[in-house]
Amino acid sequence: MKHLSNFTNTAYISVGSNMGDRLNNCATGIRMLEETGDILVERVSDFYLTEPLELIDQEWFVNAAVKTSTRLAPFDLLILLKSIESNMGRKTTDVRFGPRVLDFDIIFYNAETIDTPQLVVPHPRMHYREFVLRPMCDLCPGLVHPVINKNIAQLMHEISDTGHQCIKIKTKAQRESFSVLQNPHTAGQEEIANEVLY
Repeated sequence: MKHLSNFTNTAYISVGSNMGDRLNNCATGIRMLEETGDILVERVSDFYLTEPLELIDQEWFVNAAVKTSTRLAPFDLLILLKSIESNMGRKTTDVRFGPRVLDFDIIFYNAETIDTPQLVVPHPRMHYREFVLRPMCDLCPGLVHPVINKNIAQLMHEISDTGHQCIKIKTKAQRESFSVLQNPHTAGQEEIANEVLY
């Protein structure tokens, strides 16, 4: 039995996948967080179909965010997340910003700031990424970034006109339907995405 008094740290974690059954990969990864015995998943955001940013010639991603309580220190949490990624089939040789079966990032850990070669918290690029900020808005729009001193809703507003596609997967049926989409880079394919997901 888990003793809740031990789970004193709050960590927000982003999750994403753009290989195979993307939605199932994300859901499985989130379930595996709970199964470790060191993490309690308190809330899960909506899931979003998002176009790639840095390396655009790849499948679109499914992204979400989770609010967790954990008894792990930040670096122990990072090691655990990397272990789950590996167990899901992610390779250490994956291209930076390229396709991955599962990707976890620590967005916030309490209100701490960490800056090391292995781990930077808050995540150093979170405030530029709609696929992080939009799910985080589902969970904690008023949470203040401890370095930038703006809340999540404000950060989301600042990038809301970038044109980046980030489409909420609204219902179970729509979540099941989206998996037929293949790399919707053209306008016609984006219309299909909107039709399926809305």
